[in-house]
Amino acid sequence: MFNKRMQKLGEERSVIRELFEYGNRRKSEIGAENVFDFSLGNPNIPAPGRVGEEIVRLVRETPAEALHGYTSAAGSAEAREAVAAHIRNAFHAPADASLIYMTCGAAASLTVTLAALCEDGDEVVVLAPFFPEYLVFIESAGGKPVVVQTDAAFRPDLAALERAITPRTKAVIVNSPNNPSGAVYTEGEMRALASLLVRKSEKARSPIVLISDEPYRELCYGAAPPYLPKLYKNTVVCYSWSKSLSLAGERIGYIAVSPGCENAQTLFNAVCGAGRSLGFVCAPALFQRVVAACIGTTSDLEKYRENRDMLYNALTSYGYECAPPEGAFYLFVKAPNGDAREFSELAKRHEVLIVPSESFGVKGYVRISYCVSRDVITRSLPAFRTLRSLFS
Repeated sequence: MFNKRMQKLGEERSVIRELFEYGNRRKSEIGAENVFDFSLGNPNIPAPGRVGEEIVRLVRETPAEALHGYTSAAGSAEAREAVAAHIRNAFHAPADASLIYMTCGAAASLTVTLAALCEDGDEVVVLAPFFPEYLVFIESAGGKPVVVQTDAAFRPDLAALERAITPRTKAVIVNSPNNPSGAVYTEGEMRALASLLVRKSEKARSPIVLISDEPYRELCYGAAPPYLPKLYKNTVVCYSWSKSLSLAGERIGYIAVSPGCENAQTLFNAVCGAGRSLGFVCAPALFQRVVAACIGTTSDLEKYRENRDMLYNALTSYGYECAPPEGAFYLFVKAPNGDAREFSELAKRHEVLIVPSESFGVKGYVRISYCVSRDVITRSLPAFRTLRSLFS
């Protein structure tokens, strides 16, 4: 009667969303102050004041039919040129407004890009740990996910990547800073990946596209990740302002097809066609204008560093093991009992909501999202200490 696959996706929410909904129920039952919700990457830092000022200015000064009316399917000329200019100025890389497609956030950017690239049976390589919805997006585009494990420090394993790439490989997705590990891939690592993709593309006589998923680009606590189109010409960037401007619920981002891509205009046409077929045309018009005016501005991201240091130092002092995150706003922590699901369920008994790692493509870890208030972290520490003491 219905599409069984879609029915299943609707009935079985992602582990992250399931925890988030569970947390909402518990907050209504026992009070929000008694639930320590580290499930969702939902920024708690306010958007910059400039964002609110621009919204007010636009509402006051722009005729309603222009403010809330449709833009071109790929986005307004103003927003697309602002994105292209920012890429040229910030990364000293070529960018063309005619190859920019405005989207409803990074999820839409990835979904549209994969639909533009994949034909039935094409393979898309992802590095574990990865954002769980990658698998849903790839399979919905008719592709086949190929999962490649990173090394013990969550760095790319080039030998494993080389073995995974086949003549059916259409794309490789890279997410740096990484959700959930917080790893930031170095320029050396990405140059090595670029060289591998050049060799494999030449052998296959068809370009393998590198998809750079960048919602956390600005959230770095040291060296910033390299801008991948400068290292590998066949790169498509998928970006979102959800984290940098704390606009997660507004769903605004873009796809940037590098001008260096082989048949760049044809690829962009496929992006436009995929956006059309999926109904992802004309991203929110008001926020296209907002981000065009505020591009290059960020929220007070230093607060995340402070949260990271506080939580990391406390948990490691209790005996937890985790790699220090170099970016994003997650701690990826070893489950003390070795069983991530079991430990996550145990944490729920102490009203601590943390995400088990199986859905990220690895076992034995939990993800803790520290884009929460300092007060939540402070009040949760006794529960984390108690949980760790159970496995001393």
